[in-house]
This record gives sequence, structure tokens and C-alpha cells, in this order.
Amino acid sequence: MACVRVWAPKARLVELVASGFSLSMKQEGDGWLSIQTHHLEHGIDYGFLLDGEGPFPDPRSSWQPEGIHGPSRFVDHGRFAWTDSSWQAPPLAAAVIYELHVGTFTPGGTFLAAIEKLDYLVELGVTHVELMPVAEFAGTRGWGYDGVDLYAPHHTYGGPEALKKLVDACHGKGLAVLLDVVYNHLGPDGNYLNRFGPYFTDRYVTPWGEAVNLDGPESEPVRRFFIDNALMWMREYHIDGLRIDAVHAIVDTSAIHFLEQLALEVRSLEAHLGRHFSLIAESDLNDPRVIKPPQAGGYGLDAQWNEDFHHSLHALLTGERNGYYRDFGRIQDLAKVINRGLVYDGCYSVYRRRRHGRKAEGVSGKQFVACLQNHDQVGNRATGERTSHLLTPGHMKIGAAIVLTSPFVPMLFQGEEWGASSPFLYFTDHRERELGEAVREGRRKEFAAFGWDPQDIPDPQSEETFQSSKLDWKELENTQHEEILQWYRQLIRLRRHVPELTDGSLDAVSATYDEHKQWFIMARGPVLVVCNFSDDAQRITCSPGMGKEPLLSSDPGIQVKGGKITLPGNSVAVFLQ
Repeated sequence: MACVRVWAPKARLVELVASGFSLSMKQEGDGWLSIQTHHLEHGIDYGFLLDGEGPFPDPRSSWQPEGIHGPSRFVDHGRFAWTDSSWQAPPLAAAVIYELHVGTFTPGGTFLAAIEKLDYLVELGVTHVELMPVAEFAGTRGWGYDGVDLYAPHHTYGGPEALKKLVDACHGKGLAVLLDVVYNHLGPDGNYLNRFGPYFTDRYVTPWGEAVNLDGPESEPVRRFFIDNALMWMREYHIDGLRIDAVHAIVDTSAIHFLEQLALEVRSLEAHLGRHFSLIAESDLNDPRVIKPPQAGGYGLDAQWNEDFHHSLHALLTGERNGYYRDFGRIQDLAKVINRGLVYDGCYSVYRRRRHGRKAEGVSGKQFVACLQNHDQVGNRATGERTSHLLTPGHMKIGAAIVLTSPFVPMLFQGEEWGASSPFLYFTDHRERELGEAVREGRRKEFAAFGWDPQDIPDPQSEETFQSSKLDWKELENTQHEEILQWYRQLIRLRRHVPELTDGSLDAVSATYDEHKQWFIMARGPVLVVCNFSDDAQRITCSPGMGKEPLLSSDPGIQVKGGKITLPGNSVAVFLQ
């Protein structure tokens, strides 16, 4: 017998409806209603009538086989035969994360198609696969950040069972799975939550839609909705951790912040199941309280994306100074973020025209996730350019070397490791004509302000925009792409075999540089990373104990003699002292 519960304080009468039956639900109090019935079993479609209107999908629907406007389908999660009973995820300190978008990672664009590439990821040296959001969103293609059925894996990716098969297969290959979730807003199309209850508030705003009601009247069931969602991914889908999108847009003035409550409940589930889970925040606050324990006044999350690291490295390699890159571009910035965890730690930001951030005191490097590129930094560009479009092979190798030898947890974005030539564009599939047009025109206006011709901006609604963002795996047969891939593999192998490279102590990192000559040296235990950002060759004095030959070098012209190293322009060498 199935027990169905729903929170619907806005409705006087709630009916559970499916083919052949309609049942009135019983009031439990505080807006909750429930019913026990033999009519609902695995695979049966259903919905809710609210005061005679609808039917609407279940707010906690586990499956939307016909999309956001279709009926919910009842799922018995106990039916799936897991094979990962002895699985434990590797710790984040030892992680190499690989961020991927299910729809563009493979030609098939499904959970099951992704399984075909797991051996490749293992050979690369990846430990954690991070999936961009998979909760049901509008249409058949999109980034997933406008999800509306947060408990339902997207139907075009394969639905609940296919996601479980992917996670089970990952665990069988020794790969942990992280899932990107969005708890600061929901998408506009197919968002029926406000028909049920006060899930949203007008007291705060987000750039993407209505803010979630986490601290106003009747907010307790709303908090429960999102926290239960996080626990569901871990319990029912065996997800090993969550990357929480834009936590700076989660506004909560409660004494116990939503993120702190989430972390506490995840730790409780962790103890109950005997499995390790990770919580990673995306935050532009530069506030280490996000990752400090509650006893120290923090929220207790495990790690956060390090935007300062990305911006420092990107601006230095590309020379870009527009937007938030105005605050970066000096080798000094790269050295500071590596030594102290953040660049803007209470100092003045020209871009923001105010002080920004807080010192990362008492924080480990393994609590920051660092990258050369990610979905945001590629896809939010006008034409989705990757670093492979912006950098020379030499600069690409410098960037990879710094990411993979840094004191932070490294993350790669799909295809980065071979210098993929396909862009990663912003794409949507809104079926509401006005909404689709608003997205299209909004994108054009955004970049017109930076001097772009609106006609040169790819149409987010176009099928072609989506198809052009798919990885071309045939590129691996190309010598140039294979060379970049081997460079990444060697660096990942080095990180795995040298203990000091997974030590998160920022005090154990030494970074020296010459801003004028454009060279940079990072020392971590026996590993010495020597970089020449200049176009010109130069001779740099290093440690006399670094050996006569580099362990890894991006250019065959690198020479070592008497503690001095001659580096060609745009090159890097890695030594074991």
C-alpha cells in the first residue's frame, strides 16, 4: 500500500487522481494532507487536483516521463538492484573532479550513454564525476539550472532507473558521483509550487527568478522540501555529494542558516548509512564561514569553488580585463591565492567598488575547488569559447600544470583535457513562445552592451546551438589533441603519486615570481613548478637540488644548467627536487 503526502495549505480540497480513480486526501494539519491507497504502485501516473483545478504534478514527483507539464509517475525506489554495497567515495583531499553535462558529454546525451565513457575517465585519473543539474526542466535540452521538478531526473536523460545505473556503474569503476543542485530559485516554466503553498517570497530577489521562502511565515515545510531533496539524492540514488549552486543567492535570516541545517542533516545521514558525503558550495562571497564548522561560526560545508583562483589564472593567461577580470591579471594575484586561499580577503575590489571578502584563516586548501574552466566561465561567454579557443598550447599546458599541482582540489570541465574545439554555449528549449523569445533577446542585449552584434550571438533556443556544444570524441585521434591529453594524464598521475600534492596546508606552499619578467615558481614539497608566462625565452635561477632534467616539460627546448633553467616563451617545467 502506497502512502502519499503533500503540503498544500493554499488548497481547501486536494484530490489524488489517476486513470480510473479520484481520491480525496485527508487533512493532517499545518497544510499537510495524506492518503494510503492500493491504487498507486510503481509505474502508475497520477497528479493532484487543487480545488478542482489541475491535475498538477506532485511537488515531490520522482518521475516526469512526459516532461514538466505531464503527470507524475509513481516510483518504488526499492526495486532497483544496487551492486555497490561496499562502496566508499574517495575523500575530497584526494579528488580530481570532472564536471560534465549529460546532454552534451556524449553523442547520445543520456545517463546510459555516459556509462560508455567511464573507462576513459578512469584512465584519465578522475576520481569524482560531477553532473550538472539533472532535475526535470523545460523541454528536452538545457543546462538544468531552471529545474522545476527537483526530485525527478530529467526524462530525456533516461529518468530515475537510468540515473541509478549510471551511479552504480561509476561506483563499480571506482568513481564517486557529485550532483549539482539548485536551491536558490526554480525555473519559471512548469513551476506549480506556488499553487500548493508559499514556497517563494517577494522579500528577496534573485537574478534568475523568485527567491525561496526559507525564513518567512510557513517556511518550515519549504526548508524541509529542499533538505529532503538533498537527502533523497544521497539515499535513493547513492549520490556521493552535492555541489550547491550560487549559495550567495540563498537568503536566510534564521538563527540556524539553511546551509548549516543541511550540513547537519547530511552528517546524520552519513552516520546512519555509514557512507561519506561531500557538500561543495558555489559562492562569490569570498566568505570562509561557508566552509568553517558550526563551532567556529560557520555553516559546515566541506568545500567551495574558488573563483579567485580561476579569475587570477584566466586573466593572467588570456590578458582579458573586462568585467570581474578587472580585479585580476597580475602574477601577484596568482601567488596570493595559492599562498592564502583568496585574493580578495577584505581588500578593495575595483570591479565591485568596495571591500570584498574575508581572510581564509584556519582553512585548508582541500576546502577549495580550483579550475581553469567550468560550465559558467565557458558557457556565459558570448560564443561559448573554451580556453582551447583563447590560449596557445603552451599557455594551456601552463594552466593545467598550475591547477593540477595547486594546494586546491582540481576540477576539469568536459573536453578540457584534450583541448576540445567544440564550444559550450548557453542553450534552452522553452516551449512557451514568449519565454523563449525573452531568453533569446535577453542574451542578445546582454552582449550588445559589450559591443557584440546581436546577430552574432547564438540563439539559445536553436537546436543547432545545443548540437554544436556536444563533444567531438573523434578529436582524440588528432595528434595535437592527444598531446594535450597526455599532458593532463601525466600531471594527474604526478598528483596521485606525490603525497605533498594532496596536502592542503597553505603554509607548506611557496610561490615566488617576477612581475616584470613574467615568471612564476611554485614549490610544494619536492615538486617545483617553473612557469614562463612571457612570449620571450628567459633564464631563471632555481634550486640547485632540482635535478638536471625536468620530470615534465611542455617544451623540448627547456634547458637546465647549474641551478638555472632556460625556458622558452609560454612554457612550464615540473621538477622533483
